[in-house]
Amino acid sequence: MRRFWIVAMLGMFPRLALAAEGEGGDLGSQLLSFIDSAAYLIGSALAWLIGLVLPGSVNPSLVKPLGYLGLITLLLLLFNLLEAARKLIWLVVVVGWVLMVARILLEAFHG
Repeated sequence: MRRFWIVAMLGMFPRLALAAEGEGGDLGSQLLSFIDSAAYLIGSALAWLIGLVLPGSVNPSLVKPLGYLGLITLLLLLFNLLEAARKLIWLVVVVGWVLMVARILLEAFHG
């Protein structure tokens, strides 16, 4: 587990260094690049955890969607949103997790 985090952090630092030097363009694109990197890191961790539990491996095309779903879930847990917005976001998160788990299970057990 420790080796996974070290490799993930080493993979993330070059992007952060480029963003700090201004190679990525304006601040908006740097922020989006950072969010994308964070989603990829979270998705890789979730895919690794799922691989420990289920037979086979998670499809690599699911790493980013898993990461964005995990990132949204973390944001939902960290911030205290308005009640109406919270219900809508929870609905999107629950539907997303159900669809993600269904696809992973279908791929793991169907082939």
